[in-house]
Amino acid sequence: MTDLLHRIKIFVYARRGLRTQYLLLRPAQGVEACWGPIQGNIAFSEKIETAVRREVLDDIGLVQPLDLIELGPPSVANLGIEDVVEWCFGFHAPLVTAPLRLGPRWADFRWAHLGEAYPALELEEDRSALLRLHARVEAA
Repeated sequence: MTDLLHRIKIFVYARRGLRTQYLLLRPAQGVEACWGPIQGNIAFSEKIETAVRREVLDDIGLVQPLDLIELGPPSVANLGIEDVVEWCFGFHAPLVTAPLRLGPRWADFRWAHLGEAYPALELEEDRSALLRLHARVEAA
């Protein structure tokens, strides 16, 4: 029998003038840490939206999104002893002028427009989620 783990990935974005910028984070652990979105586990019986807000608050100190966008149905991956259900969200951050308060999991951050953010993401699933978010944001 395999365990079931629910995870979230949160792509934080902000509008700067007419351009959308995306927050990329680099984990504190690992020599070759890759840039990516906020990510974390969903606790047992926790609502997904509550988990999204908790992770964003814990990791970068932002409380309230201007908008929260679900980026399609969750993906499911089997990792041997567990099945991982992963939910992706876009978190529209207010324009932040002060430096973000990074949680201990993160070593660095940067804001990037799509042309910089897309190639900086190592995982194809993250690139696909970023493109879905970008299409939704630009269509609005």
